[in-house]
Amino acid sequence: MSTVVIDGAYIAAGEGTEHSRGHIVAEDGILTRVAAGPAPDIPRARRIDGRGCLATPGLVNTHNHLYQWATQGMFADATLFEWLTGSYALWSALDARTVFETATAGTAWLALSGCTTCSDHHYLFPREPAAMAAAEVEAARAVGIRLHLARGSMDRGRSAGGLPPDSVTESTEDALAATEAAVGAHHDPSFGAMTRVAVAPCSPFTVSRELMSASAELARAKGVRLHTHLAETIDEEEQCLAEFGTTPLGYAETLGWLGEDVWFAHAVHLSDEAIHRVAAGGAGVAHCPSSNARLGAGVCRTPELLDAGVPVGLGVDGPASSELSGLAGE
Repeated sequence: MSTVVIDGAYIAAGEGTEHSRGHIVAEDGILTRVAAGPAPDIPRARRIDGRGCLATPGLVNTHNHLYQWATQGMFADATLFEWLTGSYALWSALDARTVFETATAGTAWLALSGCTTCSDHHYLFPREPAAMAAAEVEAARAVGIRLHLARGSMDRGRSAGGLPPDSVTESTEDALAATEAAVGAHHDPSFGAMTRVAVAPCSPFTVSRELMSASAELARAKGVRLHTHLAETIDEEEQCLAEFGTTPLGYAETLGWLGEDVWFAHAVHLSDEAIHRVAAGGAGVAHCPSSNARLGAGVCRTPELLDAGVPVGLGVDGPASSELSGLAGE
């Protein structure tokens, strides 16, 4: 058994529990003791001097796009749709090497901000989809951060009324097959797993009805979670109302996208009724305040979501939309 002892740190363990000088014992990566005072003498333990340091639980980043590290600072005054339209031309050059390098930089910066778990929503696979997913997993393992890879997809390009150029989309069949392959190759359901995979079609304006529905079926057949962007902007709501005759949440609900296995990114524009439906369905929300402010999307109704019982986590979102790649700032 491998034992690590952190001694002498100021410990803020959560829920009001604090020790001005305390110790932490971990055995095989699992915390077994958090207490005040000096640490006991444990033979053959690796000891870390925590004096002058703060020890807290690791932060969890519930929504990110690590590949966007490569395009920070672009289209600074654009709305979401304008920013995406300009960025897709740059992102179409993505390959596995770029994914590895950006994921390494992004997860390292997250770790420096106290983040130990990152869910990354990667939905662009212009080439080498299997290699790109593997590159991200490899980067996270090299840094040592826990990764929940939300394997995204887009099958609705401009020729089908979607936002992205056709060159960065997949066919519905290819997207589903590659997502299933990523789950098979990288998802670890065990306790303490360092890598898990979620099924994560990008958004209502980049994904067909067929892919949204089939993705929900695939995730539940494989026993993994579901993730997508939802209700981020007024533009999205107006498009859903015009095209589907319902709000983004109403559209998602008709396709089986409510449940305890679902979490939505942003969820800025939700009515009182929609908030209660999200709560009743058990879904969660990834709240990305800096990105929403940078893109002028609006302010998520976080207090109302929490009051309704919706699980809400913080997300950095993409480094190119938040311009802030650590989690401490959020």
